[in-house]
Amino acid sequence: MRHVILDTETTGLDPNQGHKLVEVGCVEMINRQLTGRHFHHYVNPQRDSDEGALNVHGLTTEFLSDKPLFKTIAADLIEFVRGATVLIHNASFDTKFINAELALLGMDKIDTCCTVEDTLAMAKQMFPGKRNNLDALCDRLGVSNSHRVLHGALLDAEILAEVYLAMTRGQETLSMAFASGSSSNGRNSKKIDVRQLELPLIVVNDDDEAEHFKVLEVLAKKCKTGAVWADAEPIEGLSPQ
Repeated sequence: MRHVILDTETTGLDPNQGHKLVEVGCVEMINRQLTGRHFHHYVNPQRDSDEGALNVHGLTTEFLSDKPLFKTIAADLIEFVRGATVLIHNASFDTKFINAELALLGMDKIDTCCTVEDTLAMAKQMFPGKRNNLDALCDRLGVSNSHRVLHGALLDAEILAEVYLAMTRGQETLSMAFASGSSSNGRNSKKIDVRQLELPLIVVNDDDEAEHFKVLEVLAKKCKTGAVWADAEPIEGLSPQ
């Protein structure tokens, strides 16, 4: 499974008001492992950023004046995301800017060459009623963002990749781990054919059974409202001593 985690910075909030992209950053992840491949460009928007946007990303008109126009990087961006599942936090914001830029060039929308998934919608489903911006998710999920002073597209994409992995960690399975061919610390590990494993059968003897019921009796005495198992039907072959 190939994912591309994408983030942008812009001159303002609405491309319909003439606002433009100033930065695009993407990182690649295959089988839940970051590959080290990335796509990153600053973009000359040929206009000033709104004060609010400038306070967020810090990319001045002077800094961006010698950077490439979007039309020079558009084809490379589309090629980088082609065929991938693209993860974006608040995807509607980033895609409306990218699609507006692509439309000016007569190119198709970004989701015609890839699948776009919104990690903000995912977070809202997992944590309803809570703040789910990137900083809040980092705090909640234990992802370090101490190096994030200003917003930056590539840095935010890297952080979002870690947040996504933390949010979806429960989806990892034994088969996925073996299929990836790597361990949690990044070192290569040998694949194991689980069909060859023989699981031991542990038989409970009389002493074990007696000890089990002693523990249940202690727990029952501590339950002020009564133990729910006291009135339960006994399991065949297992009864109090």
